[in-house]
Amino acid sequence: MPSGLITSVASGSLAERLGLQPGDELFAINDHPLRDVIDVRFYGAEERLVLRVRRGGREMSFQAQRRYDEPLGLEFVHPTFDVDVRRCNNRCAFCFVSQMPPGLRRSLYIKDDDYRHSFLFGNYITLTNLTEEDWDRIGEQHLSPLYVSVHATDPDLRRRIFGNQNAPDVMAQLARLAGMGIEVHTQIVVVPELNDGPHLDRSIGDLTDLYPGVRSVSIVPVGLTKYHRGGCRVHTLREARAVFEQVTGWQQRLLPRLGVRFAYLSDEWYLRLGEEVPPTEAYDGLDLTENGVGMVRRFLGSEFQVSGFRAGRVNLKPETVTLVTGTLFAPVLRRMTEGMAGVEVMEVANRFFGETVTVAGLLTGRDVIDQLRERELGEVLMFPPAMFGGPEGETLDGMGIEGVERALRNTQHATRDM
Repeated sequence: MPSGLITSVASGSLAERLGLQPGDELFAINDHPLRDVIDVRFYGAEERLVLRVRRGGREMSFQAQRRYDEPLGLEFVHPTFDVDVRRCNNRCAFCFVSQMPPGLRRSLYIKDDDYRHSFLFGNYITLTNLTEEDWDRIGEQHLSPLYVSVHATDPDLRRRIFGNQNAPDVMAQLARLAGMGIEVHTQIVVVPELNDGPHLDRSIGDLTDLYPGVRSVSIVPVGLTKYHRGGCRVHTLREARAVFEQVTGWQQRLLPRLGVRFAYLSDEWYLRLGEEVPPTEAYDGLDLTENGVGMVRRFLGSEFQVSGFRAGRVNLKPETVTLVTGTLFAPVLRRMTEGMAGVEVMEVANRFFGETVTVAGLLTGRDVIDQLRERELGEVLMFPPAMFGGPEGETLDGMGIEGVERALRNTQHATRDM
């Protein structure tokens, strides 16, 4: 029977009041077996609770009367107690996981397509591997919102994109979710000469017909690393402009009809084309930043502080700051810091994945070190937080912020002493 290994118990919580401890394994609430933290939240919302745990090889029961709105206060080592996430059964040519070089941390090669992670963390899933039991659970526990990669609503084209002739009709699936009261946010990764042009028009139009069950569609350009095996390519500037005008045209038509723009371009379209990112109100109150939509506007709308970046100290040039970022965001950051004394922006090209990959979150520690080691750096060196998005605060090539800072400091001192 699966169980959740408890890593921490919040102070003042119900779990602390009951005497639960880190290291306990929670496996049932009110005789319901637990598969994951979703079950813990769902069954733990009752007023009268019986929690069953294993401690030191013994099974123990804890009974409690839960106070109104009182959380259990438990953290677990893994959100899914069986550990094994639902894997993707598709073979998309532009799948980023398939474009990873060898030698990175093991978790980067997992093709996660788990509806539970979509609900918990906002991961985009394809809906191609759901069982009837999964559908029943989504409805019973009202797992909303969910995030779905559509790419095309035409069933035949979608199956070709996914490399999966058994992929169900996504429109029927989305309509089923809408009928269950599940809100869905969708995305379309646009590939030149594949699902753009009239196919993109059809997809946006079809998804619009399911509003407000389908609440949004994010339009994202295909991203390819130098390890891509072929089958698709990135947009030319002319093609990117065509997509930009196509989607903004949809926004203009949909706003009077729906009261929202519904289709949202990711920031990369604006930055690559030199267009101003939309104002905050153009995102209709949605937070789609995990999909690259509205990140720049959020950054621009905040009061800029260097503390928004992660800092390491190199102690070479007092009272100066170096801001490190990728090639896509560097021009925006330079405009924001123009006139700020002692602040310099340094962009780093992504040689690890290839220079067509321009976002700061995919920078590696090795690229930063190799490209900045002979540059004159400020006393304070600032990195984009997304660069250290690994489970232990690591870059994609397994370096922590202290390791990157230490390597730069050592190479700078070595160069200065020569």
